[in-house]
Amino acid sequence: MAPSGSRSIKRGCQRVLYWIPVLFIALIVAWSYYAYVLQLCIESIEDTGEKVVYLLVYHVVFIMFVWAYWQTIFTKPMNPLKEFHLSHSDKELLEREDRGESQQEILRRIAKDLPIYTRTNSGAIRFCDRCQLLKPDRCHHCSVCDKCILKMDHHCPWVNNCVGFANYKFFMLFLLYSLLYCLFITATDLQYFIKFWTNGLPDTQAKFHILFLFFSASMFSVSLASLFIYHCWLVCKNRSTLEAVRSPVFRHGTDKNGFSLGFSKNFRQVFGDEVKYWPVPVFSSLGDGCSFPTCLVNLDPEQPSSPTGSNPANKSAAEGRQFPSKPLRESQSRLLTSTPSWSENETATDKDRKGASNPGMTIENEA
Repeated sequence: MAPSGSRSIKRGCQRVLYWIPVLFIALIVAWSYYAYVLQLCIESIEDTGEKVVYLLVYHVVFIMFVWAYWQTIFTKPMNPLKEFHLSHSDKELLEREDRGESQQEILRRIAKDLPIYTRTNSGAIRFCDRCQLLKPDRCHHCSVCDKCILKMDHHCPWVNNCVGFANYKFFMLFLLYSLLYCLFITATDLQYFIKFWTNGLPDTQAKFHILFLFFSASMFSVSLASLFIYHCWLVCKNRSTLEAVRSPVFRHGTDKNGFSLGFSKNFRQVFGDEVKYWPVPVFSSLGDGCSFPTCLVNLDPEQPSSPTGSNPANKSAAEGRQFPSKPLRESQSRLLTSTPSWSENETATDKDRKGASNPGMTIENEA
């Protein structure tokens, strides 16, 4: 009982400590609201028109920023569906076998009926011993959350949450609106920051709030801009942070652009088809998080690629193994069936030509 009790106390302390970065951000934002609204706009700005415009724009950006931040923090990461978990009989069978090829045979048999195309670096089925499941493509186990997270990007301490399929759009909007928030404060506070050094401000406590408001907003702007630009690049390439560090491995080998469908389709996969929902922190991403259209995948995990010829039997077998548990939405199906109209690079075009004559491979979209 004692070891179990100490572990639970340790986990409880860790959960409390994990909220410290979020509390820090909340305090900074609360102070910035007080400093900008009360000390700058109400106390220091004399022109009524300027004051009203600043307050209106500020509150619009502030609301969108807080909304996106809230959604990023409190949206629970999505976990793999039950179809990816081992059944009781499969668990017993796996435990009886020695680790090695025999276990991989069992996992390959289970993976035949699942939309799994990525492998480990050694070519083995990706299996999580901790969660006892076959990892869907782009899924990774988070050591902090102690769960497998669909399309995991990273665990962010500033939101005390895993950033993945369920909240990646919210995270992007959080970066965008927090950057706009800091840039707006920096731009509108600049003239009063200059007045501070030229003794143009009355000698009140407001002048020190204005000073530190400009410094903090400008410094946060630099860090947020670099992070936002990096994640924009990831969205354009349809990669997660983990995939940027280590490229996904398919049956045909490592391919850093394996999930890239071209800029427009990559963007819509995160933000959705409906433009009106793009700037709003509501879920509109395409798909179910367990399966993703790829530029080049082997539909039959056990069927080796053949460089020549066409075998109708292979095609019908692949079509018969569609993932039945949760069909793709109509919006994601359009990503799979729409006519290619974007070009990623010449290498991807060469892959399209090769895959057209390869019965074991199919071109879902151009890369």
